[in-house]
Amino acid sequence: MTFAELKLDDRLLTAIDYMGFENASPVQEKVIPIILENRDLIACAQTGTGKTAAFVLPVLHKIAQKENRGCNTLIIAPTRELALQIEKEIQGFAYFTNASSIAIYGGGDGLGWEAQKKALTSGTDIIIATPGKLISHLNMGYVDFSSVKHFILDEADKMLDMGFVDDIRKIAEHLPKQRQNLMFSATMPESIRKLAREILHNPEEINLALSKPAENIDQKAAIVFENQKIPLIQHELKQRKHYESILVFTSTKSKVSEIVRSLRKIGLDAKGISSNLEQDEREKVLQGFRARQIRILVATDVMSRGIDIKEINMVINFDIPHDAEDYVHRIGRTARVNARGEALTLVTADEFHKFRRIERLIEQEVPRLTLPRELGPPPEIKPRFKKKSGNKKPYSKNYGKRPQGKGGRKPYRNNTNNSKGG
Repeated sequence: MTFAELKLDDRLLTAIDYMGFENASPVQEKVIPIILENRDLIACAQTGTGKTAAFVLPVLHKIAQKENRGCNTLIIAPTRELALQIEKEIQGFAYFTNASSIAIYGGGDGLGWEAQKKALTSGTDIIIATPGKLISHLNMGYVDFSSVKHFILDEADKMLDMGFVDDIRKIAEHLPKQRQNLMFSATMPESIRKLAREILHNPEEINLALSKPAENIDQKAAIVFENQKIPLIQHELKQRKHYESILVFTSTKSKVSEIVRSLRKIGLDAKGISSNLEQDEREKVLQGFRARQIRILVATDVMSRGIDIKEINMVINFDIPHDAEDYVHRIGRTARVNARGEALTLVTADEFHKFRRIERLIEQEVPRLTLPRELGPPPEIKPRFKKKSGNKKPYSKNYGKRPQGKGGRKPYRNNTNNSKGG
C-alpha cells in the first residue's frame, strides 16, 4: 500500500516523497488507519519496522487538519536517545506543516531546563519526553496538559524493565480522561497487558510476528568464562581491521569503560556511550560513529534501542540480552540492504539457559565458535534438570539428545564448531 492510499494530508505526502518513501511498511499499513479513526491501540512491533512513522504520521495529519491550542500529543520514551530519534523523525515529516515539537530529557543544563519549561507552557504541539524529566516538570506545577488528545507510550516493555511504571501512571493522571491512547512494545508480557488495561479503552490489538535474523547475518556464539571475554573480542577484532563500523553491547556502565580501555590498549579505535556521559557528549559520540570517525562503539543495554545506525559490519553481544527479542533487535543492525554482516554473542555457563531461549525464538541453533588455543578451554555446560516423581530427567525441549556414558549423562562440551549439543 502506498502512503497516498492512506489518505494523509498532502503536506505530509510531500515530505514523505521528499524523504524517498513511497510504500508503507506492514506496521504502518495496519496502524495508521486505526489511529486516524481515533481508536485506542496496543501494538507489538519490533524496532526497525517503521513503527515511529506509524504513529507520527497520523498524529501530524490530525494536527495539520485543524488549528490547535495547547499541547496536542504527549509521547513517552524510555531513553533520551529514543526521544531525540523520535523528534528527528517528526521534524522531517512535519517540514511542510506548522507543527512544533520538542524532546524533553535529563542531562542538560539550566538553559535546557528553561527551554523545556517554555515549550511546556507555550503549547508546543508534540512533546516527546522521558518519564523522569517530565515528572520533574510536572512537580513544579506549571505544566498544563488539558488539551492533550494523544497519549503515546513507545517501547513500553523497556520502560517497565527500567522501573518507570509508577511514573507512567502519575503522568496519565495529569491528562484528560477523553484522549486517544497508543501503546507500542517490542514484547507483550503480562505486565504490559496489565498496564494497557489500566490506560487503554477497548483497544485494537496488532501483533506483528518478530522477524527472524536475516540470512546474510553470519551468527556465532562463543561459550566462555567471564575472564575470557575481553581477550576473545581483542582477538576477533584484530582479525577484522577492514571493518569500518562495529557495535558492542554490554550490561553495565563499568563494563563499557573496561572494554574501551582494553581495545585501546591494543591500538583499536573505540569509544563508549552510557548514562555516565553528559547529553552533548553522547550526541557527539553517536555522530562520530555515524560519520565513521569512530570505528568501534561500546554501549550499555539501556542504550540499545536508542541507537539507530545503519551499515554496521559487526555486532558483538558482550553479555546476553535480558530479553530474547532484544537479540534480534541488536543483530538486525547489521546486514542491512542485502549487505553481509556478523554477529558474535559471548555466553557464560550461568547464562546458557538464556541463550537457549534465543535459539528457540529464532528457531535455529547458532554455530559455536572455537576459542583460540591461547585462551584455554571453554567452560562445560551442565544439563539442567527438573524433578518429576522423584526422578531427575532432562528437559524434553532441549535440542538434540544428550550423550550417554557410564555413570549417567555427561555434560555438554562446547569446544567444537559442531552446533549440536550446545
